Amino acid sequence: MNRRIRVLVADDHTIVRQGLVSLLRESGQCEVVAEAGDGMAAVEQALAKKPDVALVDITMPRLNGFEVVRRIREALPDTRILVLTVHEDEEYVLPIVSAGADGYLLKNTAATELMAAVLALFEGRHYFGPEATRAIAERLRNPAEMPVDPYQRLTPREREVFHLVVTGKGSKEISRLLGISVKTAENHRTRLMEKLDVHSAVELVNYAARKGLL
Repeated sequence: MNRRIRVLVADDHTIVRQGLVSLLRESGQCEVVAEAGDGMAAVEQALAKKPDVALVDITMPRLNGFEVVRRIREALPDTRILVLTVHEDEEYVLPIVSAGADGYLLKNTAATELMAAVLALFEGRHYFGPEATRAIAERLRNPAEMPVDPYQRLTPREREVFHLVVTGKGSKEISRLLGISVKTAENHRTRLMEKLDVHSAVELVNYAARKGLL
């Protein structure tokens, strides 16, 4: 390899993030160009640094990993995205792969496999751990059973409003933060709740908790 791999590490647990940063630096193959402790910072750092590979957790504050992956994929198609998480269920694997993840590993993965995954993504390949591979293979065998996640049907703006609502923001504050009218904010809120089949902010928070979107 002619140069080191430029990596962004996004994880809200400081000790985990620091451990990953140390491991990557000690490998001699990577340069950690940015760190982020929440989803919004992860997207901001990715846009600023344009890393070769982004290591992203799923459950993060301010913006969950699903949305981080989607935004990085749309804005930076050349950045490869490796999801590193504790979640092994297909309800997490399938949506985040659909959102644009190039690899998926559990956090109990050995350091050697993590480095193999980072190198594979850097070289333009994909890398999925055994848990993710099983989930994907099962759905390929049974495509008719593929679950449809209504969250994936939300528009980008509706997703922004979704995350603001579940963090306790009202229509006026959402209006101010997004630079839209209060009426428009309320319309987005109404439409996203209809799509998710929820009827109150409490139900929306419960939905977010079940889906790991908090």
